[in-house]
Amino acid sequence: MIISKPLRLAAAVSWLLSSAALAIPEGPAPNTPAWVQREALNYAKTTEAPTEQLLPAFQARWLPQSTANLVEWNQRALGDSSWLLLPSGNTPVLPLCTTWALQCAGDPFRYPGFDPFYENEAEVIPLVIYDQGCARLSGRVWAPKGSRAGANLPAVVIENGSIQAPEPLYWWMAQALVRQGYVVMSFDPRGQGRSDQQTPSGEQGSNLNSAVFWEGLVNVIDFFRSTPVMPYPHNASCAGTYPTPVTDFNPFHDRIDRARLGIAGHSLGATGVSVVQAYGGEGAEPWPGRLDRENPVKVIVAWDSLRAPGAASSGTPAVVARVPAMGQTSEYGIGGTPFTQAPDPESDKAAYSAWRDAGVPVYQLTIQGSTHFEWSLIPTFPATSWCPEVVDGQCVGGWGRPLAENYSLAWFDRWLKQPGEAGYDDADARLLADSDWVDRYSFYARSARAFPKRDGSPALCEDIRAGCGCQGESSSSSSSSGASGSTSGSSSSGSGSGSGSSSGGGTSGSSTSGGSASGSGSGSGSSSGSSSSSSSGGSSGGCEPEGSSSSSSSGSSSGSSGSSGSSTGSGSSSGGAPGGSSGAASGGGALTASLLLGLLLLGSRRRAR
Repeated sequence: MIISKPLRLAAAVSWLLSSAALAIPEGPAPNTPAWVQREALNYAKTTEAPTEQLLPAFQARWLPQSTANLVEWNQRALGDSSWLLLPSGNTPVLPLCTTWALQCAGDPFRYPGFDPFYENEAEVIPLVIYDQGCARLSGRVWAPKGSRAGANLPAVVIENGSIQAPEPLYWWMAQALVRQGYVVMSFDPRGQGRSDQQTPSGEQGSNLNSAVFWEGLVNVIDFFRSTPVMPYPHNASCAGTYPTPVTDFNPFHDRIDRARLGIAGHSLGATGVSVVQAYGGEGAEPWPGRLDRENPVKVIVAWDSLRAPGAASSGTPAVVARVPAMGQTSEYGIGGTPFTQAPDPESDKAAYSAWRDAGVPVYQLTIQGSTHFEWSLIPTFPATSWCPEVVDGQCVGGWGRPLAENYSLAWFDRWLKQPGEAGYDDADARLLADSDWVDRYSFYARSARAFPKRDGSPALCEDIRAGCGCQGESSSSSSSSGASGSTSGSSSSGSGSGSGSSSGGGTSGSSTSGGSASGSGSGSGSSSGSSSSSSSGGSSGGCEPEGSSSSSSSGSSSGSSGSSGSSTGSGSSSGGAPGGSSGAASGGGALTASLLLGLLLLGSRRRAR
């Protein structure tokens, strides 16, 4: 993997920011009646999921699955009483969600025995391993059905959030990845779900010992990369601790391309993936794994949220920007209340800015009307819609989860897929399909991206809702069906020319980019009836969404196809822009992109990781 480490990036981005048209804050003036009304509608989105879970179709599936999970937990305890021995710390209520019952069941439509996915699309093997402290970890490995030894598939490990966040809550992403050609591992960290609450010596897990979210993740990566020749080491060192059968190596080891590994995590799991990707980087601790000499992680996705780089503190190891990272963030977090004043529009970009300034590819998005539970599908908890309709025994549609899935898959595809594999050709187009998804982006917090496209041109945008052609990014319009949010996960490609329109619910502005571009969406099927709560502007391609305070341009663009159709201001340039010339601008978006890319190249040294 190639990573840039620019010496002049900060100055370049500073000029980009000062010369760009930023949409956020947009809409009504803060603390006016119109602003309060918009906020009320936005906050109401957090009640969508609990409301739709009262529908008979959901209840009829959820309650029986909850009962089945409780029966399965009891059968495990009867078959192996060591799961309830005192040294494990386990009880019928510890770890929290150990039974996977009630809310802990997650999406009840995604279970084996009901969901045809397990018969038609995947091979899934449940297993148990020891972590480095000899606590048992429950998990499973997933592979595309029909894949064979030598398939050389990319791989992803998914880590839960903490406390009431067991493994099934994240099966939506495991299924999406398998459908896209990945081998996957999901698991319950120590102190979570069906893993042990503690080690035999009493070392705790979950929030009582947050280190399990990076130390345990390294253990799981070791297992995921184990083979019959290189078995998982902690099973051997903990042999005999319990009579529970453990799996000594990854059953799908021979289907994995060992050079292509990504990790995703939620909440404390997002902290975990932020820490683990940093190992071996300059200023971070060396890679602590037992089976690889160097850190094998090539890309991460952090759900609420990517941790900003910083020195080791309070027991958390140092975090440095080492590999491409996507951060996804909620507006209201855990137990959030309505905003009484406008949030800082840059509030979610601390980690993004640090990755960007380090020259490491990064993408940050904040979901409109969202809570911390957009990524952990836990019934009755506040979240935007994730099961508005049940079609053919599956939840269809939704708001936050389809967006999270689309961008997570596209980000992994961008950095892990190879030519000829599904998702390789259209990864950039899916990441840049603003017209399909921008209506779901926060109108409070700016979403942004800074990464190179496959053709080498930069995707640089500090406020995606403002329209990225105005901010130095060559345009790449797409008319994708990805916003429909289907659970099928299949991708479809198509080309578009001129303006693109949104196919998802809500109110999206149209793209104004010139030229033609290819784009595709992940997911097919019909969208739910969920509509945008209220965005008052937010164009995917225009430089001046309604309510923005950006200045208009008096110059017209004569740039080539793919550049913005308007320039970003006339007269003298701001922020120390080279030249400081005035008058009409020609191809302003392309000029900014070219200049910034030139500064990146001048001030960078490139090294292979």
